[in-house]
Amino acid sequence: MRDKLINWAIFLALSFIWGSSFILMKLGMSALSPYQVASIRMLSAGLILIPFALEGFRQVPKDKLLLVIVSGLIGSFFPAYLFCIAETKIDSALAGILNALTPLFTIMVGISFFQFQASRQKIIGVLVGFVGLCLLFLAQKNISYENVSYAFLVLIATLLYGINVNVVGKHLHHIGSLNIASVAFSFLIIPCIIILYFTGYFALPLFSKPILQASGAAFLLGFGGTAIATVIYYMLVKRAGGLFASTVTYGIPFVAVFWGLLGGEYINFLQGCCMVIILVGVYLANKK
Repeated sequence: MRDKLINWAIFLALSFIWGSSFILMKLGMSALSPYQVASIRMLSAGLILIPFALEGFRQVPKDKLLLVIVSGLIGSFFPAYLFCIAETKIDSALAGILNALTPLFTIMVGISFFQFQASRQKIIGVLVGFVGLCLLFLAQKNISYENVSYAFLVLIATLLYGINVNVVGKHLHHIGSLNIASVAFSFLIIPCIIILYFTGYFALPLFSKPILQASGAAFLLGFGGTAIATVIYYMLVKRAGGLFASTVTYGIPFVAVFWGLLGGEYINFLQGCCMVIILVGVYLANKK
């Protein structure tokens, strides 16, 4: 019983941390550009994970090193920028809801390119999820090409997540998740510093209150939402198994919507129903 309570406590902590990521992006972009917020996020995560990277470099085979770097790019680096750019035009709550499509894209990529065997139930789950997605777009208060196109950036990010899960599952399954994350993020430190330099971050009044607050939100995003969450997720997988750990997908949208409402964003009843439909699709697709 005690172990189950600990597992559920970790689950709730992960849901809260990852669900809060979307509003932190919004707060970061109150004074910084999306490129700066994403770069600080990746940079801070890389710096936090450096101690683990020392062991990671010893554990990762040399012939897999390039694949680990690619995993870091498609699984974290590019999605971080896509989410931030998207949230310049769409609500953080909507981004959190769309993020729930990651398991569906994981299954679709697995079927299409990785010889993943899908049951009828999984296919139905994918279809239900995408019906929810289509209805979600129709439920928007002000539908415009610009809003849809920026929401599409989130879909690209979740597709990259799905590709990364399959790549790791097929080619890096024998390497610890923490080793993969720490090595990948350590390689992203220098590119992030370069991007911050060329976007003019270091020329900003860094000690002014708006910049400090925005930078703090972006740092917290990387420290908590990326580095610490990765370690906690790895712990949950080890304790309770991958199936239980994957259910954190269901908690994230509700936390994102909660922060969105608290931040003055508007979520109507139809959007709430669409979120439930998407989560039902995710459930069907992942149910044994």
